Amino acid sequence: DIDHLNPRVQKELVEWLNWLRTDVGFDGWRFDFAKGYSADVAKIYVDRSEPSFAVAEIWTSLAYGGDGKPNLNQDLHRQELVNWVNKVGGSGPATTFDFTTKGILNVAVEGELWRLHGTDGKAPGMIGWWPAKAVTFVDNHDTGPTQHMWPFPSDRVMQGYAYILTHPGTPCIFYDHFFDWGLKEEIDRLVSIRTRQGIHSESKLQIMEADADLYLAEIDGKVIVKLGPRYDVGHLIPEGFKVVAHGNDYAVW
Repeated sequence: DIDHLNPRVQKELVEWLNWLRTDVGFDGWRFDFAKGYSADVAKIYVDRSEPSFAVAEIWTSLAYGGDGKPNLNQDLHRQELVNWVNKVGGSGPATTFDFTTKGILNVAVEGELWRLHGTDGKAPGMIGWWPAKAVTFVDNHDTGPTQHMWPFPSDRVMQGYAYILTHPGTPCIFYDHFFDWGLKEEIDRLVSIRTRQGIHSESKLQIMEADADLYLAEIDGKVIVKLGPRYDVGHLIPEGFKVVAHGNDYAVW
C-alpha cells in the first residue's frame, strides 16, 4: 500500500536501495508484484540505485482455450513482459521472469511437447523474442510446493531444468528443488554443461523436432537436448555428439 508516486517515498526507497548496495553488499534487485506500480516508477529505482541486475515479477494469466489449456499463441502475454523492460530501460540491467515460458512448459511436459515450437518457429516464451532480458524458471516460492499456486508437474521437474539450463535466457534455480528434493547432483550436472559449453542468455536456438512425445533442440551448435519419452532419436543426432547427461525423459548431448 505504499504510494510510489510520493516523492518522499521514492527518495527514501532509493536511499535504502543504495545503502543495501554500498554498505550491505547486494548488487541486484527483485521487484516483487511489479504490476502493483508502474514501470516508470521502477525505472526511477533502477536508475538512481544502479544495480548490476534487476528482475521483475509480472505474473499475469496466460490466454486459455475452451479446453482449459493455454492457447498456442501467447504473444500478448510475452509482449507485456517486453513492454516492462522497454519502459524501465532495455539497455540497462532490467529483466523479467519469463512467466510465459513457465506456463507453456508446465503443460508441454505432460505429453504436449509440440507446444515448445512457437508459431514463428522460435521458442514460444519471452526467450523467443528477447532472451537477454528473460529470466527462466521452473518454480518459485509462489508457484511451487511452498504455496502451490501454479506448480510444475512434480515428476517432470528435471525436464524443466533440462530445458531452461540448456536454452537462452538467464535460468533461475529454485532453492527447494536444489536442496530439499534431492536433485542437486542432476541440476549441478546441467549447470556444468551450460558453463563448460559457454551457453548464455543470447545463445542461438535451433528447434530440430517438436512432437507430442519429443522435443529436440540444438543450442549454439554445441549442445543438444531431448525432452520426452521417445528413445529412438539416434538418427537425429549429428555425428560427434555424445550423451553427457540423462534422466527421467530427458537427455543432453
